[in-house]
Amino acid sequence: MPEKFDCIVVGAGPAGTACAYELAKAGVNVLLLERGEYPGSKNVMGGVLYRKMMEDIIPEFYKEAPLERPIVEQRFMMMDKESAVTFSYKGLEWGREPYNNFTVLRAKFDQWFAEKAVEQGALLVCETVALECIVENGRVVGVRTDRPDGDVYADVVVLADGVNSLLAKQLGFHREWRPDEVALATMEILKLDKGIIEDRFNLEPGQGCTIELFGDATKGILGTGFLYTNKDTLSIGVGTLLSGLIKHKIKPYELLEYVKNHPMIRPYIQGSEPIEYLAHLIPEGGYHSIPKVAGHGVLVVGDAAQLVNAIHREGSNMAMTSGRLAAETIIMAKEYNDFSESMLDHYRMKLMESFIGQDLKKYKDATHHFDAFPQYFERYIPMMNRAASQMFTVDGASKWEKQKKIWRDFGSTGEKLKLARDVIKAWRVMK
Repeated sequence: MPEKFDCIVVGAGPAGTACAYELAKAGVNVLLLERGEYPGSKNVMGGVLYRKMMEDIIPEFYKEAPLERPIVEQRFMMMDKESAVTFSYKGLEWGREPYNNFTVLRAKFDQWFAEKAVEQGALLVCETVALECIVENGRVVGVRTDRPDGDVYADVVVLADGVNSLLAKQLGFHREWRPDEVALATMEILKLDKGIIEDRFNLEPGQGCTIELFGDATKGILGTGFLYTNKDTLSIGVGTLLSGLIKHKIKPYELLEYVKNHPMIRPYIQGSEPIEYLAHLIPEGGYHSIPKVAGHGVLVVGDAAQLVNAIHREGSNMAMTSGRLAAETIIMAKEYNDFSESMLDHYRMKLMESFIGQDLKKYKDATHHFDAFPQYFERYIPMMNRAASQMFTVDGASKWEKQKKIWRDFGSTGEKLKLARDVIKAWRVMK
């Protein structure tokens, strides 16, 4: 490999590849490093890709990308041990161009995306670990890899090496993440005939559905479960704050088995065959945990910058947009031949002005609030299920009597006031 590049991107996930693609398209000499055997081999996410942010990079990508199914329905289950209150939106407009989002398998999609960056002129080098940034006179000038004579230099380095960005940590951009700033997600890919998938999820051929699981799916711990339809597989998983797993002394694979065997979920996956098991840390600290993202000769993008909207379960869209914004900033810096922190800080400003910064700011206190007050998941979701069961059970009691019983089940006057206060607090952190 040449010793000097215009830019080195560390990590070939959605953020890093988006950055490399945009740079190469603009004629920038860019090296894309990936520690895995191939892009996607070590990348994990629930499996939903949002069309708009990807199309900002590659117009009409959905005509050639290895996508699974366009999502036409999003369901949300508020689960108790033997019941669930479910609401959803199904829109057939999502099943037509330009679509809204898709399910994907990262092992397939990331390879395709990286190949598109290579077609634009990026140099992709896999099975290469970036050990540290090379710093001279307070400025990042390259990276040291685990290859023989593996020092590689560049005008600017982009860190897209995931939530545990050791390179950003070595630079002092962030501290060790606390257990309440990261979630641990475990998931399985289950093989199932595509016709059975479409029958069970009430889908037309080729359509997809996502189900988000709250409450008993995580045994009351702050987090969510998910069940997504692929072409001939299902993606099922559960992610909870690491602090919750530690506090409740629950092993993540035990929680996944609990979800798979839950009576509300078991019928969907019956007869399927596990073909892959995955686990991954997800940044969930939100707005307050965003580290320093720009320095002399260096930018931080994607999960490495804590860019995940935990409330809406959005990460890949933020990753790709952050990579694109980083590329735009580098192109501008190259025009001025200025890779100082003050110049590269335009990336941070672009980030905060975009939907990324706006959404993270909107929900800046939400995750911490729901973590601090576990009654939302432990008490109120089961209460919702009991109220629904009471109201919809036809047993000869009048609806007035049922409403009175539901009201009594809310508890004492003090407990009712606490519930009202909690609703107001939840509204304030979500508005």
